[in-house]
Amino acid sequence: MVTSEGLSGSPPAQAAKQHGVTSPISVAGPTEADIRRSLELEKFLVDAGLYETSEETQKREEVLSQIDQIVKDWVKQLTHQRGYSDQMVQDANAVIFTFGSYRLGVHGPGADIDTLCVGPSYVNREEDFFIILHDILADMEDVTELQPVPDAHVPVMKFKMKGISVDLLYASISVLVVQQDLDISHGSVLYSVDEQTVRSLNGCRVADQILRLVPNVEHFRTTLRCLKFWAKRRGVYSNVTGFLGGVNWALLVARVCQLYPNANPSMLVSRFFRVYTQWRWPNPVMLCSIEEDDLGIPVWDPRKNPRDRLHHMPIITPAYPCMNSSYNVSTSTLRVMMEQFQNGNKICEDIDLNKAQWSSLFEPYLFFETYKNYLQVDIIAADADDLLSWKGWVESRLRQLTLMIERDTNGMLQCHPYPTDYVDSSKQSSHCAFFMGLQRKEGVSVQEGQQFDIRATVDEFRHSVNMYMFWKPGMEIFVSHVRRRQLPSFVLPDGYKRSRPARLMSQQQADKISRREECGVNSTDRRLKRKRSSEEMADLKTSRPEKRASVSPQRTESVSPECSSRSSRTSLVSSVEDNSEVLPTGNVNSIIATNAERTPDNKNDVNEVVRRNSFDNLSIASNKDKSVSTRELSSMSGITCHTELCEEVQRDTGSNGGSDSQCSSLGEVLDVNPELLLDNGCIDIGFQDVTEELKPNVAIGIFLKAREGVNAESTQKSVIRHVF
Repeated sequence: MVTSEGLSGSPPAQAAKQHGVTSPISVAGPTEADIRRSLELEKFLVDAGLYETSEETQKREEVLSQIDQIVKDWVKQLTHQRGYSDQMVQDANAVIFTFGSYRLGVHGPGADIDTLCVGPSYVNREEDFFIILHDILADMEDVTELQPVPDAHVPVMKFKMKGISVDLLYASISVLVVQQDLDISHGSVLYSVDEQTVRSLNGCRVADQILRLVPNVEHFRTTLRCLKFWAKRRGVYSNVTGFLGGVNWALLVARVCQLYPNANPSMLVSRFFRVYTQWRWPNPVMLCSIEEDDLGIPVWDPRKNPRDRLHHMPIITPAYPCMNSSYNVSTSTLRVMMEQFQNGNKICEDIDLNKAQWSSLFEPYLFFETYKNYLQVDIIAADADDLLSWKGWVESRLRQLTLMIERDTNGMLQCHPYPTDYVDSSKQSSHCAFFMGLQRKEGVSVQEGQQFDIRATVDEFRHSVNMYMFWKPGMEIFVSHVRRRQLPSFVLPDGYKRSRPARLMSQQQADKISRREECGVNSTDRRLKRKRSSEEMADLKTSRPEKRASVSPQRTESVSPECSSRSSRTSLVSSVEDNSEVLPTGNVNSIIATNAERTPDNKNDVNEVVRRNSFDNLSIASNKDKSVSTRELSSMSGITCHTELCEEVQRDTGSNGGSDSQCSSLGEVLDVNPELLLDNGCIDIGFQDVTEELKPNVAIGIFLKAREGVNAESTQKSVIRHVF
């Protein structure tokens, strides 16, 4: 039987009287308006489908009972195989406990069940749990999607039983016989166990402590259910990618419940955002004082442990040994969460003033409309089963990529990993992809054209991913840089189509022609006018070549309307947006010039016209036809010829010439097919999305590498893939 402590959703009979390490902020109760808003909130949560039916609840209990019987038989089998007496075999036992959302009573339909199996000392995790029990589960018809993760911070075996997702942990305690009424809240269970066992046991111990330390369990549950739903809608619910998981949100909500012990759920939600918008991190969030014991297990203490001083958002668990449950949070993910807290606080203020409804708080986060630049991590495997395990491993390493980028760029390049995976159903192989938003750190002055070289960072990430002990042929990973306008269609909502500069230009020209025709301008007059205009422009260029200004796409005020050329502008815009040629094969190091400033989509016709005019004087010519050097060409056209790119092209193409020959080779490539290099990011231009407001001097460059045999897809025309 599963223990009542493991299955029951109700808190222990005796609740702790102390509700936190400080006095409450307010002991005021709800007003009539607060009561009304709480009823509206609960109705919204019910309508959103956050509560499961009684049939689903019964099915979960059946699954837990079945798992309990499986682990009992498993331990008896191992006891018999190892030659213990018949009495020992009869007494052999294992106990199942629950923790997480199920234990706290805030789980919803489709949620997994976090379970812990506690077994005797002679049954180990490495062989007995991850091999023997794994094989037992694999042979069962009711078990699907079995995925062992032995190298996780808390080793876990994931699977589905009768359609219910289960995360199963194992803890081997220092006893020969595990009693059925085992009390894991007692510190004796921690004697002579390893750190992984301590972490596994602490899941259950922390859940029990939370329920003991909150003033009102039902208000806590409603508030936590609400905040978890909000976090998922806003893309900040994921411990593995550097945000916060279920236990983190539970601890944050529990602390607010302690600070406002008499508040109802609507008040607690509002106070949650108010408190954590003003919280001065890295001051820790604690439900009780940190307990020290003579077991010698380290506890979170930045005074003694230097590593604890590096934590950005410490949220301390209330059970011994007290640990920071949010050690995964990085500078970038903390920044994202603080922005979301501020947004939630503003909406809750409007709700309190009857200016907004609860639905506005749960609007989904438009991640793919927030940034201008993204890293796309494609994960491919031979079949669905391999993809499941491969994806789980890569996802667990994604936060390391965020930390590596922060480290190698001194925090100047900020990452926003999005915790949702996307599937490209058009691919024949099993596939999914994760995305990271990129932006330069705001408020820091930088030199124009400053670049971020993250090739070595991606290589390091590759090596860590390749350490996967269950790797199989067909498991591959690709890292590519995509701009917002180049995002693949499978991440966009159905029916949503992005604006394309070439089409917008064509429409503007069509409207202008239509207006001219309405005014009686015939085609002959238009041809004569275009001819005269071209001749005048040619005379102007011939008579005053030395006064031609260097046009920068970032400086709109220097554009001269008299020097505009609609044909060249249309050609450039079309080539950047519509070129679908294959990336050049071979080891070609490419420079991707991007704008990583976060701005909302702002369609400003005036700014758009000015922005496009900044490219009117852009021309690409061969050094063989004109006596113009590549450096002079770059100064005239606004194109930057990077010495590093020339050197890499020389090495990868086998050229042995000096710097002159390198730039000449680049000029020849430009002469042959300029659109190809523009599309693949091999030349640095400040091109921006037409839906974005022009921001001067904010372009960033990201270096990535391509290897032989990798092609550019039509939806990712400027993608530079890194093949592992």
